[in-house]
Amino acid sequence: MLFARNAALLVTMDDARREIAGGALVVRDGWIDAVGPSEMFAVEPGATVLDLTGHIVIPGLVNTHHHLYQTLTRAVPAAQNANLFGWLKTLYPIWARMGPDAVYTSALVGMAELLLSGCTTISDHLYMFPNGARLDDEVRAAQEIGVRFHASRGSMSLGESQGGLPPDRVVEREPAILRDCLRVIEQFHDPKPGSMLRVVVAPCSPFSVSAGLMRESVELARSHGVQLHTHLAETLDEELFCEQKFGHRPVAYAEELGWTGPDVWFAHMVHVSAREIPLLAQAGCGLAHCPSSNMRLASGIAPIMDYRRAGVKVGLGVDGSASNDGNHMLLEARQAMLLARLKLAEDERQAHASGAKSAAAPQMTAREALEIATLGGASVLGRTDIGALAPGMCGDFVAYKLDRLAFAGAQADPLAALLFCAPQQPDVVVVNGRVLVQDGQLTTIDLPPVIERHNRISMEMING
Repeated sequence: MLFARNAALLVTMDDARREIAGGALVVRDGWIDAVGPSEMFAVEPGATVLDLTGHIVIPGLVNTHHHLYQTLTRAVPAAQNANLFGWLKTLYPIWARMGPDAVYTSALVGMAELLLSGCTTISDHLYMFPNGARLDDEVRAAQEIGVRFHASRGSMSLGESQGGLPPDRVVEREPAILRDCLRVIEQFHDPKPGSMLRVVVAPCSPFSVSAGLMRESVELARSHGVQLHTHLAETLDEELFCEQKFGHRPVAYAEELGWTGPDVWFAHMVHVSAREIPLLAQAGCGLAHCPSSNMRLASGIAPIMDYRRAGVKVGLGVDGSASNDGNHMLLEARQAMLLARLKLAEDERQAHASGAKSAAAPQMTAREALEIATLGGASVLGRTDIGALAPGMCGDFVAYKLDRLAFAGAQADPLAALLFCAPQQPDVVVVNGRVLVQDGQLTTIDLPPVIERHNRISMEMING
């Protein structure tokens, strides 16, 4: 049993959105047993006690889209100023040099960085498997470090010789892709509530897989009760590619292939029409909003507030560690809030310029940004057991000290301070009732030798 008490503010994100001063929670066997004011509870014999005096406590953050292997190629000079297609063409040959240890080590680094940003549930999209690399390499890292993990078995099958974007040497044959998807589902997927590991079927994108693979992936995933994920509508280049090759805009192409439904979520969804948004909501699709990556690659601004008003499920994604180039979920929540405000201002400017009346739309608040980063992500991943601190939910929570320099002068609203002030690292991170970060330090792995090995692998790959 774990008893966390005396939090200056405990932000529950429960149905009533309670924010409890002097709050406490009890975690038993990985599940939250009780939440309330600290004085309600007595310490049971043998309980592990976390005194969180002076801390704000929030639910663990949920990352809905990532490419952990890309920690190996951050800030590569030739890719620093490219848009998506140019960036990919620069990095594909470097990524082709990965092997199992590169995938495993980069996953450890990315997961450590995410944990140290307050992220407790990670969904990763691995779509390249060169030199014997397998999804198993990431799974091993997740189990060692202790995060809750949704492992997307990605794929690319449409090489340059067939009109796709990636070089032929980094794509796989489709029968082998489907066989391995089935293998990892049978070996790793745990659908039970409280699951620490789930598998997702995730062809990479419309410009790197065939229509046949997209359709067969739907059949495989739905026959085994797992979710479906892919990139969609990220850039104008992709929109033009889909129109020229398939005769459809990206959303219509996905719909034609059967890629709509409550078991589907897309990454990015920047370039969509006003007509397409309600169709996505009616189908129950989800969306991983990746604000930093969309700015980094100059892809555009996703209309997140329009999606939310229409009822589309929206979560946050850090996206690739080479298109961000970091792994900080609290930063993504802040970026989402600020970018939504910029989008609103731009929409109002365009309406004014055209002489149209713009409906007064609300700004994204700090609390709404935190909701997207917790409950929103949980909904996108098809989970009802994470994203809030309430009885019956998983014991995943994060605590930040409020007496640090970055929060000086922001004590009037500690929750807003998390989002408006410079993003901070948490002091305590608990996943499934297990303390993975204590006093700001990881407890499950020795990080310095991992970083040293990671940097060596990175330079070997980049230098060929």
